Amino acid sequence: MSDSPVFRIVRRRAKPGCERAYEELIQAMFADAKKFPGYLAAELIPPADLGGEYQIIQRFANEADLERWNNSAQRVEWHERLRPVAEGDPEYRLLNGLDAWFAPTALLAHKPPPRWRMTVVSWMGIFPTVAFLLAFVAPLLAPLPFLLRTALLTAMVAGLMSYVIMPRLTRWMAWWLRR
Repeated sequence: MSDSPVFRIVRRRAKPGCERAYEELIQAMFADAKKFPGYLAAELIPPADLGGEYQIIQRFANEADLERWNNSAQRVEWHERLRPVAEGDPEYRLLNGLDAWFAPTALLAHKPPPRWRMTVVSWMGIFPTVAFLLAFVAPLLAPLPFLLRTALLTAMVAGLMSYVIMPRLTRWMAWWLRR
């Protein structure tokens, strides 16, 4: 099991005429789930078309926390409350690491941010990361051959961007990206 954050995508339809009740129950479940250890966040994405599938994106601290939530009495209770207003059983998809950063097309129930905004946010993470590494790490690597030095620096940038900087930056800049 991974110790990195995991994202679970849940897809389900509300019964016709029950959309508002479905959304209210989901929001109430989110409020209750926030108290659960390792449950970090959740977002409800309404369907693009009337009668379409809702998508829920849930974020857990790690896979063990997701399993605890899956096996909890709270989750069972919420599924029972949702049964009268939802069609069928939910469909699940689990995303780890880079899968979650590069959102798959299945998640795009709403219009993605403009490419230029995504580029600006990426640059906001890359520029200070590269500047820091060039100032403080590159001098330590100076004795190494150029290609090895470049490989090490770019590996550090890729790792920091994927696991430290972009997850935080996209969360902090969500207000601007989704506007």
